[in-house]
Amino acid sequence: MNFARHAGVLLAAAAIALPAAAQEGTLKKVKDSGSITIGHRDASVPFSYYDDKQQPVGYAMDLCLRIVDAVKAELKMPKIDVKYQLVTSANRIPLMANGTIDLECGSTTNNLDRQKQVWFTMTHFVTANRWVSKKSSNIRSLADLKGKTVVSTAGTTNIKQITEINAAQNMGMNIISANGHPEAFQMVETGRAVAFVMDDILLYSLVSQSRAPGDYLISMEALSVEPYGIMVRKDDAAFKKVVDAAMSNVYRSGQINAIYDKWFLKPVPPKGINLNVPMSDSFKKVVAKPTDSGDPAVYK
Repeated sequence: MNFARHAGVLLAAAAIALPAAAQEGTLKKVKDSGSITIGHRDASVPFSYYDDKQQPVGYAMDLCLRIVDAVKAELKMPKIDVKYQLVTSANRIPLMANGTIDLECGSTTNNLDRQKQVWFTMTHFVTANRWVSKKSSNIRSLADLKGKTVVSTAGTTNIKQITEINAAQNMGMNIISANGHPEAFQMVETGRAVAFVMDDILLYSLVSQSRAPGDYLISMEALSVEPYGIMVRKDDAAFKKVVDAAMSNVYRSGQINAIYDKWFLKPVPPKGINLNVPMSDSFKKVVAKPTDSGDPAVYK
């Protein structure tokens, strides 16, 4: 009986200690190892992708490097080794949860469902879920996709949403998954699918890089609002505090304007494509009042 009581006390103490350990987790990991690992994408232009030297670059990558500077200042470490880990839509959340990566810098939607597994810092872009199709397909509305083959990228909110719409509205679509955005777009390009459902900013990027940009149409109809956020580990309050402060400082200091213009209003490497996407009113609201909300209603 005494042993049971003792075991109960130990278990209770462990339960209390766990959150504290989790809170200092990433900062302690970085301090002890002298390094931080950034998860990045290979083809999410202009957020996170490879340049012609196979180096990860992009808008989200620039923001993550500002966060690394803030971590250096917090830990009083003049040098932290930045390591890079390629992630996909399908494995980015597991790799964050298991400690492989410390920051995930890409085009990841922050929503309430994902917040059960990971946390997000301040929203760094607001997009919408739309589809791209060839103009010759005459897909002008969601109803036009009935009975058609539609593609989206595995592990994204987009494929989840179009699957739910398909079932709810009994549309009879054949929904197939691709391993990455370029593969999904290629399916539309080659006629294996009539439409690719994805965040509109990524669709604009893919169309602009295609052989015949004028052949494609991005839907006017939006299926949802998608706020993007940089992922951090769940229940790591101390690290998130540093990350949030860094992002808020980038916004309130005005640094965000030059960073945004560099990637959305000027030619980007390696092909010199200019997306020419001005800052949206939704994102201007975030810059004025930073938020990490996963509720789409906040951004409307």
